[in-house]
Parts: sequence; structure tokens; C-alpha cells
Amino acid sequence: MTFAGALATLSLMMAQPTDQPPPGQPVVQLAQGVLAGRADDTVAAFKNIPYAAPPVAELRWRPPGAAPTWEGRRDASTYGPICIQATPQGDPGVGPLPMSEDCLNLNVWRPTDVASPAPVMVWIHGGGLVNGSGTAALYDGSHLARQGMVVVTLNYRLGRLGFFDHPALAAERPADEAAGNYGLMDVIAALQWVRANIAAFGGDPANVTIFGESAGGAIVTRMMIAPPARGLFDRAIVQSGLGRELQTPLDRRGAYDLPSARERGEVWAHGHNLVTAADLRAAPVELLLTPAPVFANGDLTLIDGRIVTGNVEATFRAGRQAPVPMVIGTNSAEFWWMKPTDRNGYGMIDDDLTWLERATITAAYGGEAGFDRGFITDAVFSEPARRLARLHTAAGHPAYLYRFDISSPDNPEPHGGATHAIERPYVFGTLPLLPYPVREEDVAASAAMMGYWTAFSRSGDPNGVGRPDWPMAGVGDTQLMLFRNDGPSATPVPENARLDLIELFRDRPHIVSKSPQDTVKKR
Repeated sequence: MTFAGALATLSLMMAQPTDQPPPGQPVVQLAQGVLAGRADDTVAAFKNIPYAAPPVAELRWRPPGAAPTWEGRRDASTYGPICIQATPQGDPGVGPLPMSEDCLNLNVWRPTDVASPAPVMVWIHGGGLVNGSGTAALYDGSHLARQGMVVVTLNYRLGRLGFFDHPALAAERPADEAAGNYGLMDVIAALQWVRANIAAFGGDPANVTIFGESAGGAIVTRMMIAPPARGLFDRAIVQSGLGRELQTPLDRRGAYDLPSARERGEVWAHGHNLVTAADLRAAPVELLLTPAPVFANGDLTLIDGRIVTGNVEATFRAGRQAPVPMVIGTNSAEFWWMKPTDRNGYGMIDDDLTWLERATITAAYGGEAGFDRGFITDAVFSEPARRLARLHTAAGHPAYLYRFDISSPDNPEPHGGATHAIERPYVFGTLPLLPYPVREEDVAASAAMMGYWTAFSRSGDPNGVGRPDWPMAGVGDTQLMLFRNDGPSATPVPENARLDLIELFRDRPHIVSKSPQDTVKKR
């Protein structure tokens, strides 16, 4: 070849497109197409990955469809839309805008030098099933990824988009199609996507931990009992995820069924002059926000018969939950601002106490002030968590119970402990988002929690070298890991006698009437 020919060949080669990504842009090949993410020296991130078809138009109120494909490289460097919602100003659990009905996307973080296959942690955000997103800075997966994890966060349908039914919708769908719990179906679709695709990111599809907080924790408990979710995850972490149904918490009616959801949906639609399925699917998505559905009233907690086949506690009691290791726990002052007599859904639990039970349990709290301050936290969160941990242990599966009690003198709220959701930045290592200055105690507590959470995700056992031993929850004399300002320690369940009373009243075989003059009425 002549010099001129060699030069022409070299020029042609230099002009051809290259498969090598530019510096700082990692690339992953999926069956859907090629993703181009963003990386620094330690973590690579891939954002706004569609895990199901856009649930819009004719797919509104239908199970999630197959994930879309694309040609060429898809930019995965920025977050996608969050589910449309009435976004509270300043809520740290809500990610950046825009909002959209087309919101079924997820995000993946991995170490840049991932030791494949790495354990996978899938986060399910909270927000009462009406707000929140997997894209909030609070849930940045970078810090957990630096611990050797592959981290996934996701968006799912919220409010009436995610939890709704109507007679017109029921009339047109196939008889065997799941309905009502569309947000839960989205989570299941995301877990199916993870099983099928996470190996491309260096994750181990056979080692997946789901974890969530508040309504996200409640979704984790529902994944534990949902037949379509069986086999899609290998461990579960429930943070302040309730554990009993909320209509009322001391009442055994449980979540509303699908016919009840249809009745509620019809009443709402009638108020907006929506009659047919076409009317409902053509309605502006913003209309679905008014008035907002209420988690505590059962608007969003449906027993549909296919995804959720019963209430959580009863299913655990029957031993039909997923046979996977579980961590479950609560904060020490979850809803400290709410009294049992408040007429807000949660506070109505006081209505289910008889006069004698009310007097007995008030005495256990040292009087009315203590009852007002602590009963909601105990009845809605702490007792149900202890109950599920014990039931899981009784079924022969590892269960680890915790209590988060870290508070700061710089916190201006008169909380008397760790308020609801305050543990999230400790778990994710996003401490700068705390509502008070970060102290050395906070840094140490975050390191401990991340250590326990990641160890559990690796092996199903949270214990490891350099941390206090965390015993499994016993069926009777239950111990838990208590996270306090001076460090974590194993201890008997705090205020165990109060929880015993709540459990006793919940399991009672009869109702004593409100007045001591009235007679006993059998259930």
C-alpha cells in the first residue's frame, strides 16, 4: 500500500463512529436497547429507565404493559418524570419535576468497579400512596453503591391512578385480569424487570432485597403476601411500614375489597360527571387529584383477590408469607403530633376501645398526656412491627426487629424521640438533607445502619465484624436493635407491656360496650 493509500485508510478509520463511550459515560446493553449513563470515580448511575409501557390513554387503569424498546443510545443521565401528585412544598421525599402520568421509570446505581455479581437493593418510596418518588435526592443510591451494592429506586402509580376501580372499568376488562392495585402491579413489574436485567449492571438477580419506608414499607409487606410477587425478591426490609390494616387499626375489618373500591370510585366519578370507561380515561389527569384519596381510610389499601389476597397480619399468622429473611422496625415517636382522639383516620382508633380498655391502657401510659403522646406510635407502628416479626419467626423464617431513637438537640420539634421518616437519610447516607445540623453521632449512626442494611442484603443476616450483635426476634421474649445517639445496642422491646395490652385488645374475642352500664356484646 502506498503512503497516500495508508493515509486515506487511516483518515477513513478515524471518521467512523466508535462504540466506545466518551469518558464518564458508562454504557449498558439491555434487550430494550443501549443505555448511556453518568459516572464519577466510584459510582455509575443510570436514570429514567422505562420498566413498563406508559400507563396512559387506553392503558390507564390497566396492568403494566411490556417495557418499550428504542434504537441507538438512550440518554440515562437525568431523572425521568415522577407520578403526578399534589406535591407538598419542601417534601424531601419528592424528587424533581416534571410530573406525568407516564412515570413508570427506575434508576440504577452501581460501583464503577462492581464486583459482579453484587447484591441488589430495590427501594420503594413512601408518601401515603399519594405522593413521593424514587428520584428524591434523599434516595440517592450513590452511598449504598459505594458499599458494594447495586441500588434501584423506582416510581409507581399513585393516588387514583394507582389504586382505583369503577363499575365501568370492571365491565370492560377480562374476568381474569387483576384490578384496583395498579401501583402494586407496577412494583411487581419493576421487580420482574430487575430479575431480568440487573445482571447487565453487575447485580446478582438471585440476591435482591426490597426495602421501603412508611407506605413503601407497607408495599413491602404486601409484596410479602402477594402471589404474583413470590420469587421476585430474596430479602425484605420494612421501615415504619405499619403491619396491620388501618380501618381502624384495632378493628378487624381489614382493607376494603374490590367491590367497595368500585362503589367509592363510582361516587367520586359521579361528582365529576364521569360515567363511562371512556369518560374516565379521557379525564384530565389533574382531575384525579380532587379530592385526594386517604390512605388511613382505606381508599388506597385494597384486597383485590389477586395481588393482595388478604390482610397482612392474618396472612402472616397463617404462615403464607414469602419465606425470606426480614428486617422490620419503627421510629420511637412516629406520629408524635397526633392524638388518638383526632378525627383524621389514624386517630379514630380510640373508637374501638371499650371504656374498660381505655382506662386500662391510659393507666399503662401514666395518664392521659402519655396516652395522647405515645398511643398512635405504638398502635399503628410498634405493636404491628413486633407482631409481624414474631409471626415470621414462628413460621421458621429469620426476622430482625429494630427501633430507631436518634434525636438531635437542634431539632425544634417537640417530638420526644425520632419522628416519622427521619431515619431515611441515615439509611441512604444522605445526612446533609437532615432538617438539623449533622453531628458526629449522626455520622456514626448512619455508618452503623448502612452496615447492618448492606450486610443483611448480602446474606440475610445483618450482623458483621465491628458492630454489636443483632439477635433474631423471638416468638415471646423479643429483643430488638435499638439505634440511639450513643450507638446501637440489642435490648428487650421498650415499653413491651404497653404493646402487650394493645395486642391483647386486638386479639380479644368480644367487644365490651362503651358504657360500663351496657352489656357485653359477642362478636
